[in-house]
Amino acid sequence: MDQPVQTAAAPPEAAQVFDAARARIDGFVRANFGWRGTIGLHRRAFGWDLLRAPFGVMLAPLHVLIRLAAPLLRRLGARGLAAWLDRRQLVLKTAVAREIELRIAAGLIGVAVVPGDRRPIARIIAGAPELRDLLRRAGSPDEADARTRRVADAIAAYSGTRSAVAEITTALIALVLGAVLFRAATPGMVSMAPRLADSWTRDTAISAFPLGSGLGRMWYGIFPVDTPVGAVVAMVILLIFAASALTAFAGVLADPPQAWAGVHRRRLQRLIDTIEADLTGAPPRPFAAREHYYARMADVVDIGSALARLFR
Repeated sequence: MDQPVQTAAAPPEAAQVFDAARARIDGFVRANFGWRGTIGLHRRAFGWDLLRAPFGVMLAPLHVLIRLAAPLLRRLGARGLAAWLDRRQLVLKTAVAREIELRIAAGLIGVAVVPGDRRPIARIIAGAPELRDLLRRAGSPDEADARTRRVADAIAAYSGTRSAVAEITTALIALVLGAVLFRAATPGMVSMAPRLADSWTRDTAISAFPLGSGLGRMWYGIFPVDTPVGAVVAMVILLIFAASALTAFAGVLADPPQAWAGVHRRRLQRLIDTIEADLTGAPPRPFAAREHYYARMADVVDIGSALARLFR
């Protein structure tokens, strides 16, 4: 298990704040990521989240490229540009993600959050009376602002991780559907699109066969109908939007197993360690979001499978 941040410079109030935060993790997981908690959380996905989801999926690959470029630039000495890239969050904020961030601030860190507060998380943290003494030790207002921004970025990275897990869950659902419907591996909605387009084109041709559907089925069993490229493209677009809508609610399926397996607990432990380091000025402990890379790997396999079938 990750160990709490240890630093000789950490003030006594820091230990109180973050020891209390760690003690709340188990209750937080039960309240928010069990079946009842996650269903209540995802009620917020109804509405604008259904429209935001497709654009969030489109921005996700660029987000991963930025996360890969920042450490490379830091190694090359371009620390300013690397720090600027680190602050860029291209994961489109959804109502569910916003709610999770507010619950982390209130339910874990112990900050009093007014219901309906629309301020950025950094401002909520900066104005929290519970953290006032801790932030005063930053040495200057600019440093205090920088610390609260880093905390907000870490919390945003956590909520982005949950979005990536939702995408992976959607890919697994597509894989199961492909196995059941087509007896084939479809590691995502894109790779499913050519098969659905083929099925739709064949069914349309059979129903329009002049000698009846029975003979049409026999005819096209011998002489397969060609699927227009336009039909495949249209099916890809349709399934991407369907997958995005599904992703908005996929956490309902993904959260409880992760809670049972202790994944949520370990992830939140890492987040608290990161926030403690950021607020106390200890050596940085960046919140690693490996799930984004897994989701993009699934995208590569999905697109590659679709292209292989389309051009075979």
